[in-house]
Amino acid sequence: MELLHSGKVRDVYADGDDLLLVASDRVSIYDVILPTPIPDKGKILTQLSLWWFEQLSDIMPNHVISATDVPAEFSGRAIRCERLDMVMVECIARGYLAGSGLKDYARDGAVSGNPLPPGLVESSQLPEPIFTPSTKEPVGGGHDEPIDFAGTVERVGQELADELRRVTLEIYRRGSEIAAAKGIIIADTKIEVGRAVDGTLKLGDELLTPDSSRFWAADEWKPGSVPRYLDKQFLRDWSGQLTDWDRTAPGPEVPDEVVEATRNRYVEVYERLTGERWR
Repeated sequence: MELLHSGKVRDVYADGDDLLLVASDRVSIYDVILPTPIPDKGKILTQLSLWWFEQLSDIMPNHVISATDVPAEFSGRAIRCERLDMVMVECIARGYLAGSGLKDYARDGAVSGNPLPPGLVESSQLPEPIFTPSTKEPVGGGHDEPIDFAGTVERVGQELADELRRVTLEIYRRGSEIAAAKGIIIADTKIEVGRAVDGTLKLGDELLTPDSSRFWAADEWKPGSVPRYLDKQFLRDWSGQLTDWDRTAPGPEVPDEVVEATRNRYVEVYERLTGERWR
């Protein structure tokens, strides 16, 4: 095996014609890897992605070859997958107003070119889910930047842009329905799409995890307030209380109680969605 890339969370190895996608316990916020890992995080992300890939396989095929044909030292946290030529657009769907979408709405009354009605507040549910893509910059090439649908067309062409929007919104809608039945709101999510060797479009990377999505406890949701986060936004909020960190490397050490509270959120999402006890 050959290590091709070590990212903020995942390590990618070449193994013949296949890739091994290995999720570590590293955690990053604001593009900075924190020095403190979150125990079991990589395994939870991997197992939850596999669960979602199976649930949503009829919408678009995915890159998974095997979750068991992996080296023993990576057991539970690795996926053997196809090599994909990734589309250089981050595909994002939003159903609620939060994060950067809230800031854009406050400034423009719209998010990524999608006009929204007046009077919405933080955590408001949108009239319908919207497609809010961003650029996908090469490794080391800078931060991803929001673009509108016209910008997506410029990057990938009309036909592919239409398909990316359709798939992103359908995955968000179906995933939201499944999660809602388990008492979880998916406020927004990001997916990544690439082309297989034969040209087929397939889902890659991760799918509907606490790292790629904003999860809220449904019974604690109320427009105008911040629901209880079940994702790594909890860590971002903790870091926002620090007066001696400017969001650049090196990141701050995470206290034990914050590590435990973060891990508990990942476990809670996994157990509520899959109905299985995390072991």
